Amino acid sequence: MPSAATNVIELDVRTDEMLVNMGPQHPSTHGVLRLVLRTDGEVVSEVMPHIGYLHRCAEKIGENLTPRQYIPYTDRMDYLAGMNMNLGWALTVEKLMDLEVPEKGRHLRVIIAEMGRIASHLVGMGAYGLDLGTFSPFLYAFREREKILDLFEEVCGARLTYSYLTVGGATADFPPGWIDKCLAFLDQFVPVIAEYHTLLTTNAIFIKRTANIGVMSGEMAIDFGCSGPVLRGSGINWDLRRDGEPIYTSMYEGYDWEVVCQAGGHYPSVYAAPDIPTEAVLGDCWHRFYVRMLEVLQAVSLVRQGIEKYRTAEGDFGQPIKLTQKLPAGETYLETECPRGQMGFGMVSDGSAIPWRARARSSCFANLSVVPDLCQGCLIADVPAIVGSLDLVMGEIDR
Repeated sequence: MPSAATNVIELDVRTDEMLVNMGPQHPSTHGVLRLVLRTDGEVVSEVMPHIGYLHRCAEKIGENLTPRQYIPYTDRMDYLAGMNMNLGWALTVEKLMDLEVPEKGRHLRVIIAEMGRIASHLVGMGAYGLDLGTFSPFLYAFREREKILDLFEEVCGARLTYSYLTVGGATADFPPGWIDKCLAFLDQFVPVIAEYHTLLTTNAIFIKRTANIGVMSGEMAIDFGCSGPVLRGSGINWDLRRDGEPIYTSMYEGYDWEVVCQAGGHYPSVYAAPDIPTEAVLGDCWHRFYVRMLEVLQAVSLVRQGIEKYRTAEGDFGQPIKLTQKLPAGETYLETECPRGQMGFGMVSDGSAIPWRARARSSCFANLSVVPDLCQGCLIADVPAIVGSLDLVMGEIDR
C-alpha cells in the first residue's frame, strides 16, 4: 500500500498574462501619465510609461519669443514649482548675457525659491497620501500651502503661474509688510510639521506600504540620470545649490545649510525629525519621502537666513531686461536644483532678441525612466507607492 504522502498532487495555479492600464491621471494629480502593466495575477512583470500630451511645443515656442516673453511658459512646465522654473530660465539667460543681479535681488530669489520648494514638497507629501489611500494628509498639506500661495499672490498677483522671477531680477520688490507676514507664517508652520510626521512618516500603515518597496541603489539612480530627492534618497550627496555652476551657487554664498542625504546611517541632525524605522532600506519609497520632509525644514532655515540678509543687503531687487533686449551670440546651458531635481535650460543665440534654439532638460523625465526597473516583480498595489515616491509632474516631461 503506498503511503498517503505519495497520493498528494501539487497544483500550480497559473493565470494568463494581462495588460492593465493604470491611468491616465487627471492633470491636477501626477498628470496625463498612463502606465501599461503586464501582470501575472497580482505580480507586475513589465511596466511601460506613456507620457501623454500636455503643454506641447514649449521649447519650439521659446524659439519664437524673446527671453522675457518666454517666462510664462516656464511656469507651465513644473506647474507646482513655477517660481523655481522662472529662476532656472532667468539664470540661463543671465549666464549668456554675463549679467549679475544686485545683492538684494539675489537674497530675494533665495527666499522665493525656497518658499516655492516648501509649497511643492507639501503637494508631494499630501498627494502621496492620496496615492496610498489616505485623504487627511492632503487636506493638512493644502491648508499650509494656501498660506504660501497667499504670500505669492501678494507679491505678484498670481497663485500658480507667477512669472515673477525674471531675467535681470524680479518684476517687483516685496510689498510693505510682506517680510513680517512671511516670518509669521514660518513661526506658525514649523510646529505643524510634527503633524505631518504623525500622519505619514511614523504611521505604521504608511511604513508598511513604503519601507523596502521600490528600492533604488545609488548606482541605479546615477545610471538613469535621477536627481533631486530621488537621488539623495538613494544616498548620493549631490545638490546643485552647492555643486552647481558659480552663477547659481553664488546665490547661496554665506548661507548655513546641509544637503539632506543619509551618511553613516543618519541624516543631518540639524533637521529634527523622527528616527528611521527598522523596516526602511536606503533607496526605498520611505527614504525618498523622508528626504522631502527634511528639505522642508531645510528650506525654512534658508528662508529665515535670506530674510536677515535681504534686510541689510545693498542695491535693489534687480531690474528686468528690456522686452526686446538683443542677446549676445553664443550658446549656454544651466541646471538648477528645483524641488523635483535638476532642471536644465539651454539656449543658442544668433545675436538677435529671439533665441535661435531653446531646450529644456526635465528632471522628472529622467526620474520617470527608472519606473520599469523599479516596478519589475512588484505587486500591483505597490505601483502607486513607487510612482508616487518619485513626485512626478507631467507638464515638465511632455513639453
